[in-house]
Amino acid sequence: MIKNVVLVFLVIHATLANSESASKKWLTLNGRGPSVIARGGFSGLFPESSDFANQMALATSLSDVVVLCNLQLTKDGVGICQGDIRLDNTTNIAMVFEKGSKTYKVNGQDITGWFAIDFTADQLLANVSWFTYDAFYTENKLSVANYIQKAARLQGVNYISSPEIGFLKKISGLVNKAKTKLVFVFLDKNATEPTTKQTYGSILGNLATIKTFASGIVVPKDYIWPVNAANYLEAPTSLVKDAHKLSLEVYASGFANDFTTSYNYSYDPSAEYLQFIDNSQFSVDGLITDFPPTASEAVACFAQYTDIKPTKGKCYPYIRCTFHKSSRLTMACLYAEQALIISHNGASGVYAGSTDLAYQQAVEDGADIIDCSVQMSKDGVAFCLDSVDVTADTTAATSFMSLSTTIPEIQESAGIFSFDLSWSDIQTLQPQLTSPFENKGGLPRNPANKDKGKFFTLPEFLEFAKVKAVTGILINIENAAYLASQKGLDIVSAAYTALSNATFDKQSTQKVLIQSEDTSVLSKFKNVPAYSRVLYLKDEISDAPRTPVEEIKKYADAVTLPRFSIVPTVNGFTTATTKVVNEMQAANLSVYVSVLRNEFITLPFDYFSDPTIEIATYTSGIGVDGIITEYPATATRYLRNPCSSNSMPDSSYSIMPAEAGSLLKTVPEETQPPASSPTPALDVADVVDPPLPSVTKPESPPPATTPHSSALQNIANGGLSLVAIMTLTLLPLMCD
Repeated sequence: MIKNVVLVFLVIHATLANSESASKKWLTLNGRGPSVIARGGFSGLFPESSDFANQMALATSLSDVVVLCNLQLTKDGVGICQGDIRLDNTTNIAMVFEKGSKTYKVNGQDITGWFAIDFTADQLLANVSWFTYDAFYTENKLSVANYIQKAARLQGVNYISSPEIGFLKKISGLVNKAKTKLVFVFLDKNATEPTTKQTYGSILGNLATIKTFASGIVVPKDYIWPVNAANYLEAPTSLVKDAHKLSLEVYASGFANDFTTSYNYSYDPSAEYLQFIDNSQFSVDGLITDFPPTASEAVACFAQYTDIKPTKGKCYPYIRCTFHKSSRLTMACLYAEQALIISHNGASGVYAGSTDLAYQQAVEDGADIIDCSVQMSKDGVAFCLDSVDVTADTTAATSFMSLSTTIPEIQESAGIFSFDLSWSDIQTLQPQLTSPFENKGGLPRNPANKDKGKFFTLPEFLEFAKVKAVTGILINIENAAYLASQKGLDIVSAAYTALSNATFDKQSTQKVLIQSEDTSVLSKFKNVPAYSRVLYLKDEISDAPRTPVEEIKKYADAVTLPRFSIVPTVNGFTTATTKVVNEMQAANLSVYVSVLRNEFITLPFDYFSDPTIEIATYTSGIGVDGIITEYPATATRYLRNPCSSNSMPDSSYSIMPAEAGSLLKTVPEETQPPASSPTPALDVADVVDPPLPSVTKPESPPPATTPHSSALQNIANGGLSLVAIMTLTLLPLMCD
């Protein structure tokens, strides 16, 4: 494998340091905030080291962001930035120069591909779309050291790094070390450093030697926070502390939002950055990342900010932004009450949904509203579970598969339904933490706690909410008509009575949201002033005309909308922002968006694989009144932080919402995905439901009768036939 790599850190853009991070007390070597180092610019979203990647890194990150260039030399000695010595791994060169492939020995191994040393800078820059190997270039009579010496003198290179000790010692006498820091790069612990022929793991045990020729080290992040075979964090090593004792800076590498990381981070990339810079033991001195905006958020906003308690009635400005061609931002601010953080089956991204542990986690993570989707057992016990089909969220399939059936009125696929199980049956089931991305995306959730927790009855949930003094609750009611007419179960009365018994109808301290997709259900709660009614519009819509909106107002005070009714997408790109939120709010209807998740594969590219950007887009950008999320902690970290509002007078960094459709415009027209078929507008028929049927107990099946044996039946039939024959035979005689 190629291991001989020279990395050059170029500070392309450096102005005033971020004022918030400068005012914090950091455990870095110099006591200042850690550097954000953009590997190849914004290489998580754009081709590495392309002009667009570099420009976007500067436009979306901290003002003192460092842009890292992986240096390679061309045939005529010009330096270019590319992440791999084989250009065909990172560019389209194989299409442009089809016969340009060659084989070279690199660190003793034969490597075949397209190499920069076989092409002039003009050939590459003029034809190839979008340095790393010092010993390789030396063998081919090109000097990386000489090139960097000139670059440092003319352009001001702030850092030079390499995993080759010999190169760093050679360059040491050619640069001004007061202005340019030399950094030793550690590779895999079992890899061999080419100068000393030692493994990087063995060199790690002698940091004092590194101090003689370098001022810092770059290490893969697992050198600092190891991850075990089960993909959970282990205790941190002493590496950062040991290096700081020797006055060596430590830069952690390998950060990217679209990689699978430890389950401890719950697919929140900001949580991972904070693990390295905001713990009570140490802070690394820099973060090398493919997604510099997310690292910037962690450094400038989230680190050392712990005021995340729900704030009732507190107002923050939300920001709508327009991106101009100059990459400068024009902002118009409107004031609105802070968006509500509403759980989805509790913190169901961390623990099995609708369990005591999921609800407790949601409270600890700062959710304003905790939710219960009410289901009914066969014997009339109301309890909390995401779906009436208990197959996915419990172990029902192992014990009650014989009860699996298909009910078209509820769902197309077969299932095991709660109303076919008694509450004692349900209590025997274990909860199951499921992920919508486990099978297709390979992204399971917290496997170590997959089956932990117990389910709440509705009264137990209500008592929990009162004891924890949460801002409010959401009660979701579905399938009321079917349960009443087919199963003799009155889910509406069960919910109504439980709420009343818990005195939620006689108080105003805690919000009570009653949600259903059925307007007839909402009508049953119309006369309780303490309740707000929420119509769940499950199907995506593109517009909300006045007539159906006015119809909604007869039944509801708010609506819950799918994400894509607000920001539609095509092939992973957002296309626009609909007017649905504005149309609903203009009619004095609150708008909640559902369901937000952290996993990067559910996020359009416009959000930088960062769930915080999606939250910012819906709240600060569009101005929804609440978000329904399976990861309340991620929402809390953003919404309770000053960076979400740009309200700090000295703020030099704000977390900006995405402008829907802007990223798609950067894609060449000939390669853009085809336009999707239009989503229909909301219609009155989508709103109004027929009245609920009366609760009808299902008729008991007729008692089973014991069947006669077929043999006796045949004998009886045979006897009857014989009698008939005899009678017919005797009749003529009798007539005579």
